Amino acid sequence: MLVTWPTGAAEKVQPCGNGTEVRLSTATVAPGGVVVVEVRGPGSFGADWGGKPVHFWEDAEPGVRRALLGVDLGQAPGVVMLKITAPGTPTNSCRVPVRVKKVDYGVERLRVPRRFIELTPEDRARADREAKRLQEIYAGVTPERLWSGGFRAPVEGVKASGNFGRRRILNGQPRSPHSGEDFPADEGAPVVAAQRGRVVLAEEFFFSGNTVVLDHGLGLFTFYAHLATIAVKEGELVEAGAPVGRVGSTGRVTGDHLHWAVRINRARVSPLELVRVLKE
Repeated sequence: MLVTWPTGAAEKVQPCGNGTEVRLSTATVAPGGVVVVEVRGPGSFGADWGGKPVHFWEDAEPGVRRALLGVDLGQAPGVVMLKITAPGTPTNSCRVPVRVKKVDYGVERLRVPRRFIELTPEDRARADREAKRLQEIYAGVTPERLWSGGFRAPVEGVKASGNFGRRRILNGQPRSPHSGEDFPADEGAPVVAAQRGRVVLAEEFFFSGNTVVLDHGLGLFTFYAHLATIAVKEGELVEAGAPVGRVGSTGRVTGDHLHWAVRINRARVSPLELVRVLKE
């Protein structure tokens, strides 16, 4: 797995004492971005970013550990401190600033079937149950890294729409920003796992239609929605590139496409950013 370190990245190394150094793939990031953290040094340590624990894996190189910081789509601009705590460091901690910049992703206006805007009490209760279930899934953290290598786009030969983060106006009514990336493709086009992971959801939901969620470990999840068919079962461990379903138009849609989303430690991030920073 290759990490896209910037030119002159060595200048971004921050000493933390006791032979420990911290390096970031970038120190300035947009909401929805992904930052790779690399810590080099002896002994154990912990990390916290924005009040959430950071989950590291050991690199092939001895004494090197890495982690992913997910910057939520709704993160306000400003500096968020990454706090590294280790025995022997000055005051037992080291603070590394990550600057979140302001970005305007634009507006997306769509027309969808009326039943997905004016919900019946039954449909509202169902949608609320499903949203709660997803939040419970994303709150879980598998302690080991299940993926190996970089992440890939789940539909081959199809260009993404580039609509991550756009504020949506559905049938004239404001809705939450688009927290995934759409891949317009013909119905039946194969959808594959972006990387190795365990199936933690494989069923039909009200808004997202036929839906699959993969747990890749360490708080990283990928989400595949609006599928025509589902090719996996809950509990199954799938390899990178394995079929998870086929493109469709189930749920709240305007046409055939795959909606692909990523969560890192519950943060809504751009799937294309994950592909960019972790290459095969």
